[in-house]
This record gives sequence, structure tokens and C-alpha cells, in this order.
Amino acid sequence: MPEKYDVVVVGSVNADLVVGVDRRPDPGETVLGSDLATHPGGKGANQAVAAARLGGRVGIVGRVGDDGHGALLRDALAGAGVDLAHLAVTPGPSGVALITVGPDGDNSIIVSPGANARLTPDDVAAARDMIAAASVVTFQLEVPMPAIEAAARAAASAGARVVLNLSPTAPVPAGVLALCDPLVVNEHEAAYLLGGTAGPEETAGALLRSGPRSAVITLGADGVVVADAEGTTAIASPKVDAVDTTGAGDAFTAALCLRLARGDSLRDAARYATRVGAAAVRRPGAQTSYPTPDDLPA
Repeated sequence: MPEKYDVVVVGSVNADLVVGVDRRPDPGETVLGSDLATHPGGKGANQAVAAARLGGRVGIVGRVGDDGHGALLRDALAGAGVDLAHLAVTPGPSGVALITVGPDGDNSIIVSPGANARLTPDDVAAARDMIAAASVVTFQLEVPMPAIEAAARAAASAGARVVLNLSPTAPVPAGVLALCDPLVVNEHEAAYLLGGTAGPEETAGALLRSGPRSAVITLGADGVVVADAEGTTAIASPKVDAVDTTGAGDAFTAALCLRLARGDSLRDAARYATRVGAAAVRRPGAQTSYPTPDDLPA
């Protein structure tokens, strides 16, 4: 029997290069910053690590470079227990996010896709057995759309549940949207897709009419709104003292996917995922903040 997976992630793997600054430089200006910190990141890798930390059987389909960052990123994923059979190594640089963090905690990010930009439908075809063995296959938009489209169709054909996190925002083919169950967005991503803003519950209904089978809108500390054929439900988030929100959305999506894979309803999965997202903001960093089941708030 082939190995079964709770979640297979098709997505990005980046090295996060972080520098703290007192203020950002004006054009042509140089400022001094803190020591450079290098962390494993990328939305795809974040979600894979978060799901694995929660006890899921997780695989990833992606690419890293043959540089030092690639080795760091593979080690971080393997250390979390993620199956790397279809994390290919590409000649050249890995994906990198250049992050400056101001004194108030706000950040500015430039992403160099590197190897992520080289993920193709051929990579998806090579991973077809892993995708077919998954209960849930999840995507973000830091890798090329042709690979996402191929993977979404392969997952749906194999009977897996398709989850798309519309981040960063980009146009999505109608055929891919129609497979999403759910589409996961924050308020800004929902406004991008719909071309305007409204209250969360009105937005959730509008998202359903745009094509996906179900939708989840994340609202940060205010929780989430879930919409499907049964209606629209607001779910509160546990109240915690937030230290760093980096990667919390990825932790939420990973937990949502894992609980859907285990058979939870969308609402029950979202309730669990809000606890995971809340736990993740209590520690600094992205992957370093992701909880185990014992770390979750009540």
C-alpha cells in the first residue's frame, strides 16, 4: 500500500533574511541595522512545518537551490518530519525573502523567488503518487500558476480536498477557484479578489458567488468567518498576548487543512485552527513559533 498523507503542500520554500532598523533608508541613503538573522520560511514550507508539528503526516512539492540556503531549508523541513521526496534541488539560488523590521515591529519584505519560480507541471506530474495519497492538498501563490493549476486538478481527480490560500494576491483561473474547498483569504486578499470591501459576512457570501465551494476569511485577533452551502458563521479567536504575528496565517491554514484531513467539519476545523494561530503569535518568528498540540490555548 502506498504511504498516506494528511496534507501535501505544493508551494514555496524560502530563506528569510531579517535585519532590524531604527528607520528605513531614503533613496540613496545607507543606514545601519542589527545583525543579520537567517530563518527558514516560505509560505509553503511554513504550512508544511506547522501541520507536521501538530502531528500530521505531511509531504511537500517544491524546489530549493543548490546553495547553502537550500541545505538549511531542507534540514528545517526534515527536522519537522516533512517528507522531502518531491522537494527538488535546482541549480542556482534558493528563494529568499529580504525583510527589514522597524522599531514598532512593522516589516517591509522583498521576495526573490529563486528556485520557487522554476516549479513546473512536470514537477507535479513526478509527484502524482504523493498527491494522490493525500487527504488534503494545499497551495499558496508564491510558485508559478501553471504548477498550481496542474496540482489542483491532479488533487481533485484523485479525490483529495483542495485548499488555496490566496497569498500573495494574484489572478486565479476560474477552474482552480471552482475546486477550492475552502478558499482561505484575509480581508485584503478578499478585497483584491472581489474588487471592493464590505463587512466580513457580506464578503464571505460574495466570495462563494465568485466560485469556490467554501471560503474562510481570517480576521487576525478577531477570529474568522466561514461560509459554505450551510451558511455563514463567525468564529472568535482565543485572546492571547501577541508577540509576533509573522507566519500566523500559515499556521492557521495548516491546522485547518490537518483537521479537514482528519474528518472535521469546516467549522470545527476553523475553531481548532484559530487556537493554533493564536498560539503562534505568542512567540517570535514563523516556523520557530509553531505549536505542538500541547501548546494550544483553551
